[in-house]
Amino acid sequence: MTGNNFGIKGLSLPEVEKAREKYGYNRLAFKKDSGFFNALKKVAQEPMVILLFVAASIYFISRKIGDGIFLSFAILFEAAISLYQDSRSRNALEKLKNFTQPNCKVIRDGEIIEIPSDELVVGDSLMVEEGTAVPADGTIVHSNDFAVNESILTGESFSVEKDKTVEDHFIYRGTQVVSGLAIATITAIGNETKIGKIGKSLESIKEEKTPLELQIGNFVTKMVIVGAVVFCIVWGINYSHSQNLLDSLLKALTLAMSIMPEEIPVAFTTFMALGAWRLMKMGIVVKQMKTVETLGSATVICTDKTGTITENKMSLAKLFVLATHQTSTLEHKNLSDEEKALVCTAMWASEPIPFDPMEVALHDAYTSATATDERAQYKMIHEYPLGGKPPMMTHLFENEQGKRIIAAKGAPEALMEVSNLSAEEHHLIETAVNALAADGYRLLAVAEAEFEGVHFPEKQQEFHFHFKGLVAFYDPPKHNIQAVFKDFYKAGIAVKIVTGDNAATTSAIAQQIGFKGHEKSMTGDELMKLSDADLQEQVMDIQVFTRMFPEAKLKIINALKAKNQVVAMTGDGVNDGPALKAAHIGIAMGKKGTEIAKQAASLILIDDDLSRMVDAVAMGRKIYANLKKAIQYIISIHIPIILTVFVPLALGWIYPNIFSPVHIIFLELVMGPTCSIIYENEPMEKNTMQLPPRTPTNTFFNWKELTTSIIQGLVITMGTLGTYQYAVYEGYDEALTRTMVFAVLIAANIILTLVNRSFYYSIITTLKYKNNLVLVIIGITLSLSGLILFVPFLSKFFGFEQLNLNQLLIASGVGVLSVIWYELVKVIKRMRKVKLN
Repeated sequence: MTGNNFGIKGLSLPEVEKAREKYGYNRLAFKKDSGFFNALKKVAQEPMVILLFVAASIYFISRKIGDGIFLSFAILFEAAISLYQDSRSRNALEKLKNFTQPNCKVIRDGEIIEIPSDELVVGDSLMVEEGTAVPADGTIVHSNDFAVNESILTGESFSVEKDKTVEDHFIYRGTQVVSGLAIATITAIGNETKIGKIGKSLESIKEEKTPLELQIGNFVTKMVIVGAVVFCIVWGINYSHSQNLLDSLLKALTLAMSIMPEEIPVAFTTFMALGAWRLMKMGIVVKQMKTVETLGSATVICTDKTGTITENKMSLAKLFVLATHQTSTLEHKNLSDEEKALVCTAMWASEPIPFDPMEVALHDAYTSATATDERAQYKMIHEYPLGGKPPMMTHLFENEQGKRIIAAKGAPEALMEVSNLSAEEHHLIETAVNALAADGYRLLAVAEAEFEGVHFPEKQQEFHFHFKGLVAFYDPPKHNIQAVFKDFYKAGIAVKIVTGDNAATTSAIAQQIGFKGHEKSMTGDELMKLSDADLQEQVMDIQVFTRMFPEAKLKIINALKAKNQVVAMTGDGVNDGPALKAAHIGIAMGKKGTEIAKQAASLILIDDDLSRMVDAVAMGRKIYANLKKAIQYIISIHIPIILTVFVPLALGWIYPNIFSPVHIIFLELVMGPTCSIIYENEPMEKNTMQLPPRTPTNTFFNWKELTTSIIQGLVITMGTLGTYQYAVYEGYDEALTRTMVFAVLIAANIILTLVNRSFYYSIITTLKYKNNLVLVIIGITLSLSGLILFVPFLSKFFGFEQLNLNQLLIASGVGVLSVIWYELVKVIKRMRKVKLN
């Protein structure tokens, strides 16, 4: 909480309560579709539910009431699972929407305070400044060089200058402050704002289909088409043999059910939504689902220096006064008159209400250095916001007597260019700059000017400045930054520093933290002179980019993308928006980031800690790897189900219809939780962050992975069909043969779940992984299987016959052996890696 120099008292607490009672909270509340009914509608359109409904109807028509009731319960169970998973996904996304509500500054009881934007009330005195989003509609009562981007309302992308004297002296919710500062009295909130009335919600998270989601959708669509074709063929074959329409339809439905991989889209949605929720709990807000996919592929991270690599805790450490040619340290020192004048000018060149750490440090230094605080006596009459290459900014203040202060600060090169300096002074300043920058100090040059007229120059560079000196800040590197970079390097991710600071300061800090490639750097001006082809070659070799501006940052991102790199970019300022949008993963800082940067980014680090990006990349790789395991499991277990149903029928074996819809649906109910619950909760494998980033491709699986799943499925099929033939050879009837084949599938399913937890580490290693749900799901599977195999009335319902111990051991043993062989493949993989190392 701070005082204000604007002479505005704002509302009192009782007035705030009264306004809230009358107008409510500052929230957009549009009529939303019922998530539950939408989910229910989606469930009713699922191919598996439609097949189950048709099969149940046929059973009821055929007077097989028990089978019909079972399938009806299966429909309800299938719907319950889908609704539960959908609810988890929607809740995770809803929490993402509400997790980082923006704050705003208001003046209440004469004090400037920060509040959540939804607590804003009509009549509040709202303060908006460069980089913020306007949270409500209001009338401007005070402004300094204020401009907004109203493209959200008008479609025009250029900025509009506003103050209380112009006709359009209003600000509107959803618009972006491009420059300056304004105080406005709030006139409308929530749905009563201009944007509220036209029904747009800025805070909604748009769910768009990701590349992976499209691939999975295409795969499922193809399987549905295959299922439909096979259904027609099998129906035709059965009908030609039996001439029984309903019975042949049921048998065809059995095969169609076995082909439907309906677990895959459920698994995808669950993994992505819960992955985003897990990231949020770690302090990482993912705004778009596609970011979860992309995280594991990141090959380059472009990071800012200030506040990302360093603490962003600026302390004014040294002063260089041109008049005395002296550089002095501030610690425990009484300032000379020249040094006090330098500090005063630097403070006047800062915002009246500082939020930048360097400006806060300058205001604090001014308070300590001066006996009389003159800030309340002067009013800002004109402002030139930070601009130019290199950048500078200028403020004009005036008191009641008409005395003016014109103060500027910015990059030393910028102020040197606009000041009247002798060759000797130029040399002295350059020497001081190089000496201070080499020690890692962040530098600002300070200058003052005189101007008597009322028509101010169009550009700040047109003033005749007098160079005062340099202020040097020390911003120490974060204590964990070396470990963060080591983790990135270990994961095969290149790191590049992209900063607006000068080369000497950046290189000094980079050297202190052991940054790879600190020896070579490139400036923004040098970069802009390169052709696209030259830049694409050099951008891979250079790791430090200094004196960067928006166009240069954007060129770096595009050059890296042209070299097939997956680029993550950190940013916090208004001008970082284009680069954040262009990057595959735009990363905004939660604390120091502007609202514009947060809106442009796809991911927000809540506590501004880059080490969270290591966690985010690890989580992205884990989610992708676990989803892949789940889908490989689904493919591997579906193949034996399909072929065990199809082969006896197609080849005319003695028991052509070994399974009916009730058996298939039981197996489906076992497989669904396995893939979407067990694998979603799997921990990250220990070598995940030691592997290079995965290459983004148009296909989810490479041929090697797909071949592994197909071979696993075919070997299990050999086990089921081999057991079938063994049972026939032994003279077992259809019920006993069916029971043994079913037991093989159950055993294979359980062992496949355990084996496929890793395609590299042994089952003994993965059993030590912390995932309590493995035992829970396997326990439930064994219990249900035991009930239907050994409880007489359930066995009869499923058409099973109780197995003796020998038969059970044979079936279980075949199921185990049909999967466990893959452990030998893992041994060979590990042996090869040891040899290579």
